[in-house]
Amino acid sequence: MSQFQKKVELVRSEVIARDVVRLTFNALEIATAALPGQFVMIQIGSGKDPLLRRPFSIHQTSSEGYLQILFKVVGRGTELLAQYRVGEQLSLLGPLGKGFVLGEPSKACLVGGGMGIAPMLFLASRFQQLTTQGVVPKVILGARNREELLPLIGDFEALGLEVLAATDDGSLGHHGLVTDVLKIINLGSDFTVFSCGPRPMMAAIHHLCLKEDIRCQVSVESAMACGMGACLGCAVPLKAGGYAHACSDGPVFEAGELLWSL
Repeated sequence: MSQFQKKVELVRSEVIARDVVRLTFNALEIATAALPGQFVMIQIGSGKDPLLRRPFSIHQTSSEGYLQILFKVVGRGTELLAQYRVGEQLSLLGPLGKGFVLGEPSKACLVGGGMGIAPMLFLASRFQQLTTQGVVPKVILGARNREELLPLIGDFEALGLEVLAATDDGSLGHHGLVTDVLKIINLGSDFTVFSCGPRPMMAAIHHLCLKEDIRCQVSVESAMACGMGACLGCAVPLKAGGYAHACSDGPVFEAGELLWSL
């Protein structure tokens, strides 16, 4: 698997919602090699503060070599990253990790919650490329409110996909959880659910899929220091015992491989 460490130019910076930012880089080698579910490690700043690179799911790529990330400003690293301006350069390492295992688009259901929506757009785009006879995957997206969710829904609709929405405050779509919507649509056992979001959300999705005998793949969000399995800082517990590394063994896992608790 090809990996690159490149200085890349920031070509677009967008504020999607309050504290939610999308950056677009000209990163031909990384974008060309990337698969849905993989991530990049970004060096923020030129000194030792912050010292370590930060991991970001690959939100989208283009055939022209552009690569996007989507993130929420939650700490010093993301605050500094949001301040970068068009024309500046950053060091990206990637693509890293194992991505989703794709199947038939008509038997796929994508479920993203909060910033877990980020890798879902790349996955949806790849499924859309595989689509025949107008058959497309199902998409369920959830967020705290309309402000955070509506701009992202537009990206999926631009691919020709219908989105079922859920918000915590009921300001858009279903008033409640994405798992409520997942129950309503009654997927068959021949479906695969692809999910990314807060761990409690994915745990609930896993248990629901297990009950209905539906395959489920999850992308695990975890703090990382190196992104390549050397620092042991992103360990996730396995059902069979022991641990796996979210960066190198994942971030995408079969949900049944992991040890979950509600």
